Amino acid sequence: MGSEMCIRDRVSPMLILLILSLILLAAVLYAQYRRSRALRRAARDLKEARIAPGTRLRLYSPDDKLEELLSQINGLLEDKERETRVLRSREESLRRQIANVSHDLRTPLTSILGYLQLMGREDISPEEYRHCLEIVEGRAKVLQDLITSFYDLSRIEGGEYSLELQSVDLRRSLEPLLAGFYEDFEQAGFQVTVELMESPPAVSADPGAVTRILTNLIGNALKHGSKTLDIRLYQEGQTLVTAFSNDAPELTQEDLPRVFERFYTADQMRTGQNTGLGLAIVKHIVQLYGGTLTLESAVGKGSTFTVTLPLAKDNA
Repeated sequence: MGSEMCIRDRVSPMLILLILSLILLAAVLYAQYRRSRALRRAARDLKEARIAPGTRLRLYSPDDKLEELLSQINGLLEDKERETRVLRSREESLRRQIANVSHDLRTPLTSILGYLQLMGREDISPEEYRHCLEIVEGRAKVLQDLITSFYDLSRIEGGEYSLELQSVDLRRSLEPLLAGFYEDFEQAGFQVTVELMESPPAVSADPGAVTRILTNLIGNALKHGSKTLDIRLYQEGQTLVTAFSNDAPELTQEDLPRVFERFYTADQMRTGQNTGLGLAIVKHIVQLYGGTLTLESAVGKGSTFTVTLPLAKDNA
């Protein structure tokens, strides 16, 4: 009797321990099952995410470590989708650029070929021949300028555009340019108002690049402006500001954010001699000097291109 009691006393703890072990094992197996099921569903979601952008991984059972893992994976998915959108935008931009380049090169080439055929006729008079030759030369110059602009933009964006910095007097650079454009202003019926600072401090720039900047902005006003042009040169702090203001009826508020994009021209502004490269090149050059080029426009107040360049160190 006593021995049976002893055995029973020994068996009871062992049985309880066995039952507890089985319960613990069942709990572990169930947890593993839930984790495995959650991982399978996450794998299914990941597969769907590869096909349908915007899909995110979800956790179907509470697990801190898995939640952290899936959060990181979702972050990677968002990064991938963002990169994909950027690449698609670039591809679309490249396609538009190729179309614009093709259009701008084809226009003068078509004209040249047409006049060359006309010049090959046996019944053409000397006067007509000279007239055709002048047109061909003009179109060839346009074509040369286009190719030069393409090349310059690629060099600027590739960091290969060399600049020889010197102390430049913007007033002395601007005055002869305005004189050179005098006949163009007259023919276009422009009323030009000029306010140039007396003895302005010099800026640190490349003289040739400065001429290109000013020439492009004056030419842009002639092409797209109407009747009036105000040009001001003044100092503002440690910078020298050149502002070109005129009416630009063809420029809309939708165009403003994209005016400085390479190859961009609004449809209503496009001409056979306008690539949209000029302003992109000018802005890149100004930025190389640590300056800024901005455009402000408002209905009834016209548009203003403003070039801001830092003063030369000996003037700062």
